Amino acid sequence: MENVDFYVHGYKEIQIGGATVYITTTHVCLAIVLLVLIIFAIVANRTIKKADPTKAPTGFLNIIELLVETVDNLVFSNMGKTLAPRFKNYIGAVFTLIIVCNLSGLFGLRPPTADYGVTLPLALITFIMIQYQGFKWQRMGKIKGLFEPIFLFLPVNIISEFATPISLSLRLFANILSGTMMMTLIYGLLPKLVLIAWPAALHAYLDVFAGALQAYVFAMLTMVFITNAADVENASPKALAKEEKRIAKLAKQ
Repeated sequence: MENVDFYVHGYKEIQIGGATVYITTTHVCLAIVLLVLIIFAIVANRTIKKADPTKAPTGFLNIIELLVETVDNLVFSNMGKTLAPRFKNYIGAVFTLIIVCNLSGLFGLRPPTADYGVTLPLALITFIMIQYQGFKWQRMGKIKGLFEPIFLFLPVNIISEFATPISLSLRLFANILSGTMMMTLIYGLLPKLVLIAWPAALHAYLDVFAGALQAYVFAMLTMVFITNAADVENASPKALAKEEKRIAKLAKQ
């Protein structure tokens, strides 16, 4: 077991307010992933600006349009025409970040999503959005819902609300961490001769399939939770009136 390394190392010690924190493998790998995404976004932006709108897209531009259309269709089909325009950018961004983090293990990095310090903030952002949309569209109905079906269910409903970010973050973290640990054990314990071809099948499942699946699940649950909290069809009259004014203002512009 002495040859097994889970690639969690502290590279630099920093003192913040008397507390000691470390720049770890997760920070380095996450920085690499973000750098790759930033470069991709810059290249994509320049490609779109240089594109001729009178001609059919080809090559890299075709890939960009396919990705954007796929995300847009997914968000609109799950969140509806009212919420989808507001959240398609966030869903696209969080899905892209998670799937690239999950797939980074194929390139020798330790997936940042195998660290709970990465998955929990993502889940908390979603949690804040869920609560905000619930109060925005339901107003006091959001508070009233905590007492349904009867007053005695208040503690259960509160626990259910706060369980959302915990379940979202733990599901993603545990699945990616387990895959990372399995591959680390395989590379650390098996003979080098066996490692020439066999781990490829495991990478295909643990990194590609499981990584893409977990990114999709996180994005889908985010859309479902936000949509259910907003419940636009049963929104308060004031919220609907405000939304109609916003749409009318946009139409004039």
